[in-house]
Amino acid sequence: MAYKGANDGEQMQSNKEGQGIDQKIKKAPLPHDEAFKKLLQTFFAEFIALFFPELDRLLDHSHTRLLMQEQLVDIVGEEAKHLDLLLETKYTVLDAYVLIHFEPQSYKKKLFHERMFIYFSRLFERHRKEHKLIIPIAIFTSDQIRDEPDTLLMAIPEHDILRFQFLKVELRKQDWRRFMESDNPVAAALLAKMGYTKKEAREVRLAYLRMILRIRKKLDDARLALIMSVADIYFQPDREQDEAILLELSELYPEEGEAIMELMPAWKRWGYEEGIERGIEQGIEKGIEQGIEQGIEKGKEEIIRKFLNKGFSPAEIADTLELPVGEVLKLIKQ
Repeated sequence: MAYKGANDGEQMQSNKEGQGIDQKIKKAPLPHDEAFKKLLQTFFAEFIALFFPELDRLLDHSHTRLLMQEQLVDIVGEEAKHLDLLLETKYTVLDAYVLIHFEPQSYKKKLFHERMFIYFSRLFERHRKEHKLIIPIAIFTSDQIRDEPDTLLMAIPEHDILRFQFLKVELRKQDWRRFMESDNPVAAALLAKMGYTKKEAREVRLAYLRMILRIRKKLDDARLALIMSVADIYFQPDREQDEAILLELSELYPEEGEAIMELMPAWKRWGYEEGIERGIEQGIEKGIEQGIEQGIEKGKEEIIRKFLNKGFSPAEIADTLELPVGEVLKLIKQ
């Protein structure tokens, strides 16, 4: 009997989450898995439309609902696993409800294609009477470009015993330029995980912010915040670059001044980071707290100065940054 599958590989973490400012004080790991699952749950229809348009035409999304987490155990009972995301939706061709199983994967996992089959077989065992079709989808978010195996085949000469193939999306293999004009919120959230060179990083950042400006009127505040929070996990902050991009956007979209500033509350983020660094240098808890406050104040001063240079009044600055006018005036005097 022939058995074809992936080559064995060592499990390795491809994307180190969170880097320390020094060896003593480190940033907390980024909540990648939870954020990604929330994205898929909230924008299920948009995800399918973006990456699987043919499947999208066969689904009636008005019947989509999230199912409770299921705990599955592998064949030899060594591993208990909660499925990352399981949804039920209507499949129009069969006029029946089907299951969609999403499995995001951020690092290389040994024999992942076998695990996908195990999950599928357990779902089939439990739900075959209620659901005529189970569609497994893997989303690979690694920073490395790989050809992830998606098929499990068992065969003897002239006869296939088993052929299992799941759907997959390998984000690093996606050309970001294909999506830069899209109004799909999932495309905006995942643009930074797609394939681009270091030289293109600034273009990607600018394209992302332009996408947010286009789609922000179509989404409520909570959904927009979700899109931006997922994207922020993947973008590496670059203060000088971000300042230049904000200025460029303000020139391209002069009527969107306030909206542009809301895209990146730079004075909050940069001020906090500078404060942390100052606090670490002082090496004591009180110094850290004071450093944070000083960093935030410095960030405010810089952003207010830029507003003043653009001709904004203190009242307009206060309204945009959601600060008391008196505080703005005080910072201007300082």
